[in-house]
Amino acid sequence: MASAAQSSDRPDLDRWLGGRSFADVRADFDRDGYVIFEHVLDPDMVERVRAALEPYLEADVTGRNDFEGLRSNRVYAMLAKSPVFAELVTHPLALAFAEADLGESCLLSACLAINLQPGETVQPWHYDDNHLRVPRPRDPFGVSTFWAIDPMTEDNGATELLPGSHVWPENSIEGANSAADFANTDIRSVDDDPAPRADAIKAVMPSGSLMVTKGTLWHRGGANRSDAPRLIVTPQYCPGWARQLENMAMTMTPEQAAELPERARELVGYSIHPPFMGYVDGMHPARVLKSSQH
Repeated sequence: MASAAQSSDRPDLDRWLGGRSFADVRADFDRDGYVIFEHVLDPDMVERVRAALEPYLEADVTGRNDFEGLRSNRVYAMLAKSPVFAELVTHPLALAFAEADLGESCLLSACLAINLQPGETVQPWHYDDNHLRVPRPRDPFGVSTFWAIDPMTEDNGATELLPGSHVWPENSIEGANSAADFANTDIRSVDDDPAPRADAIKAVMPSGSLMVTKGTLWHRGGANRSDAPRLIVTPQYCPGWARQLENMAMTMTPEQAAELPERARELVGYSIHPPFMGYVDGMHPARVLKSSQH
């Protein structure tokens, strides 16, 4: 059994670390490129998230191409849709890894829900900070989190991972995403897998669980061979100096931003990366936001 000294480096996280220290769990994260925590969210929180997403999923807007998933629903601009999503974005366990890798000035780069419908095919292999276009090998410029709202199972499209691939030097692998994937609107068979790998594992985990991955980890959404959808929410973080994937400030009005919890507001971009990156008219954006409310 781990001693109190071992787990006291982050006492706020002890309930999820299973008697281990945060430093010990982070060592696994650094080695494998991912870590999974089961049953982080209680069932009531899971149902709150599901209820907030219900009207957007009922619209049944599917992906625009093979990468987004032609049988998948994606919901964007989530912090403007319900305050429950700010709770996921600022969850202390998720933020602990984002801040440890990216610094406390990190930003929310993207936040979306992905609902894989039955028959959805595998995604191309990809890594989430590829848009920054810095050659590998290198330190990750992102941390991605995956909240399992539905269980992720062997047959319903659980995310597939290549453990340790965050340190691979290759900028591309067989079956990696390309520009063609974002233009491809051909419906494929659920059994059509152009790039299976023997070294891949499936991130199987129950509802309410959290997976955290390095931005350089090769992974892909799996094929949904079940008869039910598979829903996750995936907040993704970047360093404070990097451009966010989603233009967070444009997803909400200043009035909506002012209603967010302070840490969520900082992650959206109402913050400064030292010494002064992100200022507005020579001032901290939080001061500008505050003054606009009066």
